[in-house]
Amino acid sequence: TRSSDAAVLASAPLYPTEQLLWDAHSVPPGRFGSNDDRSSLSLPKLNTRFLSAGDYLLRNFRLFRLESAYEIRGDVVDVVRRMRPALKSDGYSRDAAMADYYGGNVVDDDEDGDRTEFRGWARMGLELGSKKHDKPGLRLIRVDPPRLGERIPSRVIAEVVLDLHHCATSLAKEWDEVGEFDNLFLVSVDASTMSGAPAPLMEGGFVGKEGEERRVPDEEDPTFPQRYGVRAVRGCMVLEVRDEAGVVLSDPALAYEEGGRPDPRGKLRYLRVALDAAQYATDAAVGPGGSPLGMDVYDSFNLVVRRHGRENNFRAVLETLRGLMTGGAGSVYRSVPSWLMPVLLGYGGDASMASYSSPRMRMFASRTTGVTIPDAALDYGDTFLDVGHLRDSFPGCELTVDGQAIASDEDVEAISKTTDDSYYRRKYCVKVIEDQEKVKVDATSYPFPPFYHGNDIRYTPVQVNAIRSGLSPGLTTIIGPPGTGKTDVAVQIIANLYASFPTQRTVVVTHSNAALNDIFDKVVARGDVDERYVLRLGSGEKHLASTSTTSHDFTKTGRVAHILSRRGELLERVQRLSEALGVSGRAERGKDGAPSYTCETAEYFYFHHVKKRLEAFEAAVAAKEENEEGNADVVAVFPFKKYFPKLEDKNASLSPGEATVKIDEIKSIFSELAEYRPIELLRSQRQRTDYLLTKQARIVAMTCTHAAIARSYLVELGFHYDNVVVEEAGQMLDVENFVPLLLQRGEADDDASGAHSRLKRAVLIGDHNQLPPVVKNQAFSRFSRYDQSMFARLVRLGVPSIELNRQGRARPDIARLYSWRYDDLGDLQHVKTGEKFKRANAGLAHTFQMINVEEFEGRGESTPTAYFYQNVGEAEYAVALFQYMVLLGYPPHKISILTTYNGQKELLQDILSQRCGEGAGPLAGVEPGAVSTVDKYQGQQNDYIILSLVRTRAVGHL
Repeated sequence: TRSSDAAVLASAPLYPTEQLLWDAHSVPPGRFGSNDDRSSLSLPKLNTRFLSAGDYLLRNFRLFRLESAYEIRGDVVDVVRRMRPALKSDGYSRDAAMADYYGGNVVDDDEDGDRTEFRGWARMGLELGSKKHDKPGLRLIRVDPPRLGERIPSRVIAEVVLDLHHCATSLAKEWDEVGEFDNLFLVSVDASTMSGAPAPLMEGGFVGKEGEERRVPDEEDPTFPQRYGVRAVRGCMVLEVRDEAGVVLSDPALAYEEGGRPDPRGKLRYLRVALDAAQYATDAAVGPGGSPLGMDVYDSFNLVVRRHGRENNFRAVLETLRGLMTGGAGSVYRSVPSWLMPVLLGYGGDASMASYSSPRMRMFASRTTGVTIPDAALDYGDTFLDVGHLRDSFPGCELTVDGQAIASDEDVEAISKTTDDSYYRRKYCVKVIEDQEKVKVDATSYPFPPFYHGNDIRYTPVQVNAIRSGLSPGLTTIIGPPGTGKTDVAVQIIANLYASFPTQRTVVVTHSNAALNDIFDKVVARGDVDERYVLRLGSGEKHLASTSTTSHDFTKTGRVAHILSRRGELLERVQRLSEALGVSGRAERGKDGAPSYTCETAEYFYFHHVKKRLEAFEAAVAAKEENEEGNADVVAVFPFKKYFPKLEDKNASLSPGEATVKIDEIKSIFSELAEYRPIELLRSQRQRTDYLLTKQARIVAMTCTHAAIARSYLVELGFHYDNVVVEEAGQMLDVENFVPLLLQRGEADDDASGAHSRLKRAVLIGDHNQLPPVVKNQAFSRFSRYDQSMFARLVRLGVPSIELNRQGRARPDIARLYSWRYDDLGDLQHVKTGEKFKRANAGLAHTFQMINVEEFEGRGESTPTAYFYQNVGEAEYAVALFQYMVLLGYPPHKISILTTYNGQKELLQDILSQRCGEGAGPLAGVEPGAVSTVDKYQGQQNDYIILSLVRTRAVGHL
């Protein structure tokens, strides 16, 4: 019988081996040029529609695995080539290469006979083991038996030894940053099997005036293992890192201990790793189904390869996809609501069935708690700056505010004059009634709290419509052209959901850490979102920098530290209140003056002492108000005068309203401490962070990569959420958009419908006309359409979308460069009339210029290594232009230098270090705001951009 796809995947290795890496049929060459456009490849394709969730997941799993293998192959090839494997000889050694580069003496630690040695060095690679300390590179520690019903070991644990004594300080520090859950690749290189032959010639063989040879790049050469003696490649995941003293360096809690993370002891590092259990079973098998290398392969590894952070998370994504498939489609259908799944898979007939105004969503809203039906009033909070803004946001509608019709500017002025000056700005609940003849808008205002900043953006009618859709149940897709404020719309939706639905949790997902930082900065700057309800997950959490006046650490560990600090502050207030009431004295404090109360005893103190006095005070105020006319002075009967020292003054007075404010301040102390009581009872850091995640946090943010990494843990933890907001959706792979919808287990329903999801709102924000997801292998992007995002697919399917139509970032003539890509993209008024937009750019003849850079010293585009494109002439010109602008007085941080290739970015950085480095004259130490590639800079902005496009020989495909 034929095994199911899920059963095959359950026993398949997640890490690619040498057989997959250099299989040209499974992982085709990265170039899929015009000659190959009509060829047929044995690859799955992503279409706009899928047969089922299983079909969708299987196609994405296979393509993600193959694309990851293509990228891993390039990294392994680069390291092996740089390490220069060779047979042991008395000549130039690896130690000599390192000594030449970094300086120092050669350490000869090899006393063996013939063996493979490495005469070069690589930043991302290191020789395994230590001959100096007689430590083998890899040692198997434990092989756990298979689980019930399975045939492969449940776990295979090994120890890898790294010797950093060859490495310079900076390089050793990079290897010390390898931590828990990082993926490494173990490579077996046998120099005795090296053929030493050059790479085969490409089609055409020779090119150029002098007929230089064009050979297949090493990254694309299927004969590379034979040429360099690569016998085997196996992957592993780091579980623990220890130094020579046995200190666990991979423990994240060390960074929060007093004194910070300790310096590692010695030069040896012991890494406990988890090998791929499925591949281990294949290697251990005897017979046709086993590996040709057998178990001897684990004694032959002599090289380890590491990769950069984000691109090295492939294993977690594959494990998540495999878990969803092997767990059965039911787990997917329980997690994704029934109103959304047909739209995501592209079937069901009506593409608008998940829109908030559709009949299906109206029925869903009427039957679901925590959801506002379209005909009911929505709480827009501080979305509107004033009544005039409210009127402009609903053009052509009949507007009524607090029962007064608003039809003209005079009506706006009249209602503004009748408003109390202290509450001039108001918040609004708005109800939209769509009749056949006229749309009516009924708004009810309520006070705007004076103690926070709130929104200060005058949203356009289209942006308000997007906010309305985001607050309503269903799927919202928002297309945001450059500069149209899509991040501001996302922040307003998040803040309004936070204020309108106090019992609901919102998950925020972005493609990059930079976009997540931007959202956090804007949420915190508003002032109406309590930071104790905000949490950030993922490795990029430590790079989050807030622009607010106080320091914020939104990591799980940082939130626990903040709560413990805040708890101490509140308990100190409780202690002072207790001393003011005479319940306790200073003698009851600790030796260091610390408060004697805990969250638990503070609660007892409130009920036995504070509450009793409050009730007596309220009775006294009621009696006083009956006997006196107007506002009575209640300072004489106020029981907490000693806690508020100003009230002890002989001339002090206190109205009932002022007393209520001070009583609310006292009550807020105890209500906040009640939330911190579980943190006090839980002792371990893991228990505390899990409590924050599942019980307290109301806004949880992460990147799409971390969503895939953490999915199984969140589901196991019982994590639940009601809303998901995805920013940069157009830059995410289809499956990266899908996984954030599956971060919770579906809840069984009591009726006959079977099961349902708690998810109520899904907001996708992006722009499919800008950069698509990054797929390095052109065969996967062109043939398999793997660079198609879910956002672009839904737009193609006709799912209703809201396209923001007014940009406020660029001058109008710059905006015309890209506005033709959109239906009705116009300009906000301030970019037409604002002083800084009208002012000419000093020293520059035009607002934007296209400059043709001739060949520099007879050379234009060049490729020092495969796909590493550079153009020295353009790089020199870009840096010279930057220097020219700085000398004219332009602020350096307002200028960004962008390019379309990583090779050119590194060249620009090298030239900048020479022209503006130490001792470079008047511009020494001057740096631009950013030097980056276009795709890495996506979502960021600056006042002046210098763009280098690099290519001169042929058209570049980005």
